[in-house]
Parts: sequence; structure tokens; C-alpha cells
Amino acid sequence: MTSSYLGPVELFDGRSTTLKRKQGVLIEDGRIAWAGAHARAPRAARQAEALEEDAGFLTPGLFDCHVHLCMDGEPDFLAEARESEPYAALKAVRNAERHLRSGTTTVRDLGGIGFVTSDVARAIDGEVVAGPRVIPSGKAITITGGHGWSSFAQQADGPQGLRQAVRQQMRAGARSIPVIATGGRLSPRASLDFASLSPEELEAAVEEAHSWGVPIAAHAHGDAGARRAVQAGIDSVEHGSLISAQTVRMMKERGTFHVATISAHAEIVGHSDEVADYVMDKGRQIMEAARASFERALRAGVRHAVGTDAGTPFNAHGHGPLEMVRMADWGMPPPKVLVAATSNAAALCRVEDETGTVEVGKAADLVLYEANPLDDVRAVLRPAVVFRGGERFSGRPVG
Repeated sequence: MTSSYLGPVELFDGRSTTLKRKQGVLIEDGRIAWAGAHARAPRAARQAEALEEDAGFLTPGLFDCHVHLCMDGEPDFLAEARESEPYAALKAVRNAERHLRSGTTTVRDLGGIGFVTSDVARAIDGEVVAGPRVIPSGKAITITGGHGWSSFAQQADGPQGLRQAVRQQMRAGARSIPVIATGGRLSPRASLDFASLSPEELEAAVEEAHSWGVPIAAHAHGDAGARRAVQAGIDSVEHGSLISAQTVRMMKERGTFHVATISAHAEIVGHSDEVADYVMDKGRQIMEAARASFERALRAGVRHAVGTDAGTPFNAHGHGPLEMVRMADWGMPPPKVLVAATSNAAALCRVEDETGTVEVGKAADLVLYEANPLDDVRAVLRPAVVFRGGERFSGRPVG
């Protein structure tokens, strides 16, 4: 049995909104064997390898709940989606490692090329390559001709068609299901407020995903599509750029998560001269409304989880911490941002028994920082050391 000990450190445990002072964490065979006051560390901690680190602020490993590992963030997203599966797999492995070095120890992939991410997840779990925990979704599910049909989504129509598509993704190894409930920025024809899936189609997809015990996410910019998804029992609204007060209240009542993907909006608007005109027009349409929707959801007490939409134009992998800074800039207090990146995200992804907090029995997915992220969330941009299942990796500055 291999064991190591971190302490004394200032600890954010994933739930509390304050730091616990002078704490210690004992790691045995990749899991947290003990956590508590450093002064009360058990004998096993004194006998373990002491991990001497300069950084003194410890958090659970971070999450990015919305990525597309097969894509690099090139200006032409649709061209990237035409790459071969072997080439896409190589890019996905590299992009996964970028997330890990940023302090992100779990990512949820919400659609890619074929079923590449299921194989990448398996390779990481089997220690063939290093990377964060990957929660794969295979391909997203869209209507015929809907957003994503020519890139990261498979087409399906009608309640039975949606059920069959969910089953196909599960057969291929998916551990999460994304559906496309509205138009998107990168679709030349479907408007952002186009509600693409009927209530019956959404209900069938949600029921099927939940029967398999996996979460289901809805890509939804427009309010009508988002509200239909929430009414159907969706677990998270991705983007939610144009959601109304009525939809926000419904999300709060039903416990629906909001994954705002601020970075996807910001990066497109910041590169206006390098994207297609229709993408830029939609980007400008979204930005101000998306902030208002985020603030509306925040005031209502809707649960948030961090997600970047990494892989969309100019939206680099490994920038989950930058999304956290943007959430703070849009009014979320730093402690809530940290909760959104850890325990909330773990609950959304249904891996809360495995990670998301610093507790005995959970995987030793941890990040050490030199500065206190609860005082200034920008501290997360400079991870010093990252632990994934107890294995130590050097952090890499973000942005």
C-alpha cells in the first residue's frame, strides 16, 4: 500500500464557504484515507511520505461539465468535425491532459466525433494515458437538420427515435446524454430561439436516460426550448442564454442546474474578425442577454455548475478556471464559484460518491494553490500541484 500525506494546508472541502485552517489529508492507494486537523493526524499520516509543497491552499479537483474533447477551438468548428476518428482521438487525449494540468480532474464531454471519447475515457481509466476523469456522451442528439447534425450530433425524430438514440449512445459507452433543444451559434440556419424538440420527444429522452441512471443535459439558448426541457425533467440547461424569469423559477423549483458556458460567448465576441458573419451576429445577440440570464438565475438560487463549451471557436481546453473567473466577474461570490466547480458539478454528473469533495473514501483528486481562491478566485488560474487519484502532476498557468 502506498501512502502520502499533505499538511498542514488551508482547506476548502467542496461544500463549506470558508476555509478550514491547518488541515491534513492522508492519501492511500489513490484515495483519501483521512482528513482533519493537522495536529490530530493519525499515526499512519506520520509514517506516510510527506508531500512537501510550497503551496498551502488545497481544494478538491475542479470540473468542467461541458467540453468537446475532439475539437481544438479552431475558427471553423464544422471543418474540425470532419476529421477522422483516429486523428480526433489523438487530439482528445492531448486536450484531456490540458484540462488535468489546469487543475480540472473531471470533464464531461457533451458530443464529439463518433464514439471517440468513450475510448479516451477507457484509456485514461486503464492508465494507458494520463488525464482527468472523462464522462463521455458519444454524440449529442438533435432533430433532422437541427443544430449540430453535421458535426457533433446524431439525428433522431419522434419520441421513439429519441429513445433509440439514447440507447445507441448507452450501448457505445456513454455515461451522460446531451440533447439539442434549440438552435445554436454555430448553426447557419436555426435561430437561437428555435425550440427544436417537442415536449414528447424531450420527455422520452429524459425518461430513457434516467432509466439507465445517467444525467441528461439540454443545449438550450432560447427560452421556449429551455422551458420545455426543464418541464421534461432535464438535469441541466447548457448555455441558457435567453432564459426568462419564469423558466428560472421552474429551474429553482425542480433543482435543474445551469451551466452558463460564458467562455463560449466571450471568445467568439472577442474574435469578431475571424468567424463567419452569422456566428458573430448570434454572438452579439447572446452576450448581453446571457449575462442578464445568469444574474437572474443567480438571484433565484438556481444551482450552477462550471462548464466552458471548450472546443468551440477560440475556446481552448484547460480554461475551466478562466470560466470560474468569468462567473465571478458576472456577480457570483468566489465561494459559490468554487462550489459550482466541485460539489455541485459532481452532483450534476452523478459522481458525488467518487469525487467533488475532500472526504474519506473519495478519490484523491485535489489541487494545491499558492493563494486563497476564496479571497480572490483568480488564484485558480495558477494551480501549483494537481493530484488525480493520488498521482502528482505539475500545474500549468491558465489563460
